[in-house]
Amino acid sequence: MRRAVDAVEEMDRPDCDPLKLQRTYAQFPLVNRAFAHWHGIYRDLLRPVLATAAQTPASGTSLRHGRTATVLDIGSGGGDIALALAGWAARDGLAVQVTGIDPDARAHAFASGEAARIAARAGSRSAAAPGGPGVVFRRAHSADLVAEGARFDAVVSNHVLHHLGQEELAGLLADSQALASGIAVHADIRRSRAALLLFGAVTLPLAGRSFIRRDGLTSIRRSYTEAELAALAPAGWEVRSRAPFRNLLIHTAARPGRPGTPGGPGAAGGAKDVP
Repeated sequence: MRRAVDAVEEMDRPDCDPLKLQRTYAQFPLVNRAFAHWHGIYRDLLRPVLATAAQTPASGTSLRHGRTATVLDIGSGGGDIALALAGWAARDGLAVQVTGIDPDARAHAFASGEAARIAARAGSRSAAAPGGPGVVFRRAHSADLVAEGARFDAVVSNHVLHHLGQEELAGLLADSQALASGIAVHADIRRSRAALLLFGAVTLPLAGRSFIRRDGLTSIRRSYTEAELAALAPAGWEVRSRAPFRNLLIHTAARPGRPGTPGGPGAAGGAKDVP
């Protein structure tokens, strides 16, 4: 099954049906819970980094008053991953600020609206409630944040890699290394016929009302196998397969930096190459 590098997802078209697009964004949380399994990624890879960062004293304070850990979600789309990460961190008692960035005005508007609705429901229960001060969405590219000198404890993306050509992928990974002082985790689909058949069957009830099924099948056809992604991964990046039908592209910084501040120190590398 060859990679369909030229296939185009409907929701990426600027003139796509706006109602179907809104429904697609609204269905992302359900689909991502079923297939992307971000809670496991948070538990196994992100939470240890964020917990350590949150115990680090902010400048001029004691250890008892740790700083706020930071996460960047690149290509945040409808915002469900960023909001979920903030919610899990809050339930774990971690002070975490999540920033979601997406250059698409439609995605930004939807995510910002979701954050506002969640904040309104949460009221004043917690300053770290999802959609409150713990989450912010921006229209931006990763390169914009690199130019600002921003740093984050963790940098993540979901289903972004298969959208990119080789030069764009290299640029994203370089930006991620510059932005992440702790860990970068890019999660994507692992292409296979089994994934195509399973997703097609499970999402059949959603056909026609949104782009979930059609674009999901296109995404699977565009995505990388584990070997293909490993062949493109630069030094310092590791590819891990994860059920069901997932690739994780991971970079762990060699030493901690000072996330959220311009020009904070940090180093690339530290993860084992995958041949």
